[in-house]
Amino acid sequence: MGTNRCKDDRNYYITTPIFYVNAAPHLGHLYSAVIADCLYTYKRLQGFNAKFSTGTDEHGLKIQQAADAAGKDPLSFCTSVSERFELLFRSCNIAYTDYIRTTEQRHQHAVEHFWMVLKNKGLIYKGSYEGWYSMQDESFLTSSQVGNALDSTGKEVKVSLESGHKVEWVKEENYMFRLADFRSQLLDWLRGNPQALQPERFYKQVIHFLQEDLPDLSVSRQRSRLQWGIPVPDDPEQTIYVWLDALVNYLTVAGYPDKHDQWWNAVHHVVGKDILKFHAVYWPSFLLGAGLPLPQTIHVHSHWTVGGKKMSKSLGNVVDPLEQSNRFTIDGIRYFLLRQGVPDSDCDYNNDKVVKLLNAELADSLGGLLNRCTASSLNPAQVYPYFCRELFPSEQIGGFRGRAVAEDYHLLEAVKGLPSVAKQHYESMNVYKALEAIGGCVRQTNGFVQRHKPWKLDRGDSEDQRWLDTIIHVSFECLRMYGTILQPVVPEISDKLLSRLGVLPGERSWAALLFLPSYQGQHCPFVGRPLGPDTGVLFSRLESPNADKGKTKKTKNVIKLT
Repeated sequence: MGTNRCKDDRNYYITTPIFYVNAAPHLGHLYSAVIADCLYTYKRLQGFNAKFSTGTDEHGLKIQQAADAAGKDPLSFCTSVSERFELLFRSCNIAYTDYIRTTEQRHQHAVEHFWMVLKNKGLIYKGSYEGWYSMQDESFLTSSQVGNALDSTGKEVKVSLESGHKVEWVKEENYMFRLADFRSQLLDWLRGNPQALQPERFYKQVIHFLQEDLPDLSVSRQRSRLQWGIPVPDDPEQTIYVWLDALVNYLTVAGYPDKHDQWWNAVHHVVGKDILKFHAVYWPSFLLGAGLPLPQTIHVHSHWTVGGKKMSKSLGNVVDPLEQSNRFTIDGIRYFLLRQGVPDSDCDYNNDKVVKLLNAELADSLGGLLNRCTASSLNPAQVYPYFCRELFPSEQIGGFRGRAVAEDYHLLEAVKGLPSVAKQHYESMNVYKALEAIGGCVRQTNGFVQRHKPWKLDRGDSEDQRWLDTIIHVSFECLRMYGTILQPVVPEISDKLLSRLGVLPGERSWAALLFLPSYQGQHCPFVGRPLGPDTGVLFSRLESPNADKGKTKKTKNVIKLT
């Protein structure tokens, strides 16, 4: 189940959740999009035919209420907020191929068809439902999911133990989905495909959840209570449950119901941990019911907090991602989110942390290495220099005339192994581990240059000149590897770095990651090639006035909040 993709199939389809338009985008939304964008770009570098979708979820009671409060009709309200998400993603170089809105006609058609498939199979039935209902979560809860709390007036109320939102007792007639029928199939699927749900912490959570009986799921709401949504086919008195509607977006983008096979066999979801149950229990059950393949992978990530607390409008601690990307640069904020974001635990955001990390790793370590090695004082001809195997012999040649020392060989081993290390961590969504490994190699390369001090070599001595060229050649080869591997994370910085080294657009794929061919006596296509003309700084230090207009604010470490 869900693993029928051919080994030679080169299609890859990655999705973000579609984002609910009851509020403006925050940092967590950008984080989901940046993770998906990173995976999408990485797969394209590997030569995959890839599709990447994001978009907005625009139906439901909360939207209806938010539109009323704003004095707008629901569609105009949705459009204005959806456009803010689009602007954010375009501004932050999120290279999506499809932006889906659940108010589109193609989506309504897909949802209606999907509903009828489930209904015709006897998996949807009409029944009377009675139970606790959370209006904010738009979901019914069992008694074990409900507890007591005090509201703002001190009155005792019932709340969802999961979200903390108030619940009320509701009795109504609506449509039910036979969720209970799929519990054992879900367990079989997950136990047979432990990599289908990552990281392991969330896999275990879902396995634990599935140990208990699954009650059937209410999949519609009375139209009298909820007008803003897709009507149930053949029953205009009922509206399709917003979560069933929203989840089908992934199929809509794949071309459902007519031409979805090519992409649906290669789908991977990126979701936040707060919507785990919907994606790891409800969605696979719907797909099993409809006779469709299950997702290849569900990548789950944790949340960004501020001062240890979840971002919320009521706390006034929501970080505006567009503002932060303007302040720290687009690549800066992307790098920070992927370098500090750990999928299985929450991460705390503050400006001081961003400044320190970006200055240390992008400005000083990587940028400093590039500036140092491309400086006209060391490379007056501004070309990719030659490599001398006699002065840096490989094990095959041996010899005693070499100037390389043991640490230099350790550097070569580390950089040679970097593509496979990065591949492993990119594919398991542990991008921070890939960046950790790259950062370690960048430090080793800086150590290599510092150790041999090419600026102290005598250019008039032919051997010293050959050794100087060799030091720069090795450093350039290291930088070329870093620039190529970093493309999914920091596309603009990578482009600038590779262009400076004279690496052409067609030489930046994963297949081009052949490190230091000259060392093995093979042809290196870059030798003798002129360097690119851009001698500017790779990444400006954030305390410099031209990079951080808010220098006075920075010392106070203030996050501007919306």
